[in-house]
Amino acid sequence: MKGQSIEDLYVDQLRDLYDAERQIIKALPKMIRAAASDELKAALNQHLEVTKEQEQRIVQIFEGRGEKLKAQKCKGMNGVLEEGSELVEKDWEEVVRDAAIIAAAQRVEHYEMSGYGTACALATLLGEDEAAQLLEKTLEEEKEADQKLTDLSESINEEARDQSEEGVSGKEPRTETRKELSPRKKHVA
Repeated sequence: MKGQSIEDLYVDQLRDLYDAERQIIKALPKMIRAAASDELKAALNQHLEVTKEQEQRIVQIFEGRGEKLKAQKCKGMNGVLEEGSELVEKDWEEVVRDAAIIAAAQRVEHYEMSGYGTACALATLLGEDEAAQLLEKTLEEEKEADQKLTDLSESINEEARDQSEEGVSGKEPRTETRKELSPRKKHVA
């Protein structure tokens, strides 16, 4: 029976990730152009270059397996990117649009982390140690990108909140931080 083994699942996951990376490479320039914050633009530009390397790691894994790489349409990433695009295209103030870009980008990162975690675990299970190392490297890069976005969101989201409060009420923005408002840990944008 075709497509029934754990190895078939592994190859399926790799093909899905390859297509996901290709979709992200096409989507990131649009997000970069839409961003107002120089720090956000720089982070997205840096991740675009890293994403190109990640795509090539998947190519390297298939070459190591002696297989021709065929992309498999990643419908999940397509949906995440489409949703993010719709969010970013709304008529936001610049800083709010930056917050929306971060929110959309973090959804992408989290989707990738789940995919790379699964592929890495399967590679390890199948004894494909070199592939597992490459996938683990990508997984760590995705975690780093997510953390960088979280860090950027702290200042951008506060600025967006303050700008929104000024515009709506004409009052001075709050000066306390979220940390002062709540002892809960900040997670994402």
